[in-house]
Amino acid sequence: MSTTNHQISLQQAIDMTTRYRANRPANFPICETFDLSAVQQLLAATGCRHLRVYYGMKDNNEVDVILVAADADGADILPAANVTTSTLTEGDPVLLEDGYRCPQNCPPPSSLNS
Repeated sequence: MSTTNHQISLQQAIDMTTRYRANRPANFPICETFDLSAVQQLLAATGCRHLRVYYGMKDNNEVDVILVAADADGADILPAANVTTSTLTEGDPVLLEDGYRCPQNCPPPSSLNS
């Protein structure tokens, strides 16, 4: 994967999030917030060069994001199949989900969410 500047202007972000909120299906979140320490643990995976976002659906049909580290070739960096969150050791790759979901846990109003 090549290096890309992913930055956009505030106005572009406002336009995009406004359009999304106007057309958002009820089972999609407005946003999700993750603790910095969890994201740092994800990005600390050996060989991590990218952050990938997958979309998943819970049993109740709510759509959530799943954050995954990826290497320089774009391959997902995944924990071993037999590793659970209770058996993780320091340095093991992790997957993140269960962000603070809005609605339910919404951030203070900003130009991106109201």
